[in-house]
Amino acid sequence: MFLKGKRALVTGSTSGIGLAIARALAGEGASIVLNGFGDEGEIAELCKELNATHSGADLTDVAQVEAMMAEAGDIDILVNNAGMQHVAPVEEFPVDKWNLIIALNLTAAFHTTRLALPGMKKKGWGRIINTASAHSKVASPFKAAYVSAKHGLDGLTKTVALELAECGVTANCISPGYVWTPLVENQIPDTMKARGMTREAVMNEVLLAKQPTKKFVQPEEIGALAVFLCRDEMQNVNGANWSIDGGWTAE
Repeated sequence: MFLKGKRALVTGSTSGIGLAIARALAGEGASIVLNGFGDEGEIAELCKELNATHSGADLTDVAQVEAMMAEAGDIDILVNNAGMQHVAPVEEFPVDKWNLIIALNLTAAFHTTRLALPGMKKKGWGRIINTASAHSKVASPFKAAYVSAKHGLDGLTKTVALELAECGVTANCISPGYVWTPLVENQIPDTMKARGMTREAVMNEVLLAKQPTKKFVQPEEIGALAVFLCRDEMQNVNGANWSIDGGWTAE
């Protein structure tokens, strides 16, 4: 339990990838601050399971982000994981969806990072892990906002890594391919509409077609990688973008 005594905030952690990361960090002794929406009873059970606290802050609202960070106190491990997706051609892409995706997937990570860094610098130790995506490296049609946000998150990560290189703080991305989570499942109907395809065709010809292994990434695999990046032996792994995509971006 090498993370005992460390405090971790994981955004978007009431389900999916974020919850898997929170569980993995808690398994190594970190105290956890969960963030996200969902059923109050289910969230209470998660807090009990992980001995965690929970913030329901809307990360698209700067004031709520600032309040969450102030309440959380000094954070040793910050995982910016919250995100959303919308699929549509550029000329039909709703402006409100563009603004929302950029705010949640990119701008929120800027705010949590800027607020977490003073405490990390004071301690001389910190880990910032940003859940990016294979779409931080390559593009796909009909995902203008998501691809733009994830490319931006990669750039933000590299910039923070360079600025904090001598402070004992690292910043890295984890870039999954398709992970079987509500985010992926919920985009299937939009992709069906945008491409005029059946559900089965979207699964096989759009999603898994991208991944040479023909397997969805499991959330627990991402949790294990996040834990790995928190080890002291990883102090010189900084500004990296770690693919976990079944070989998608190797092509």
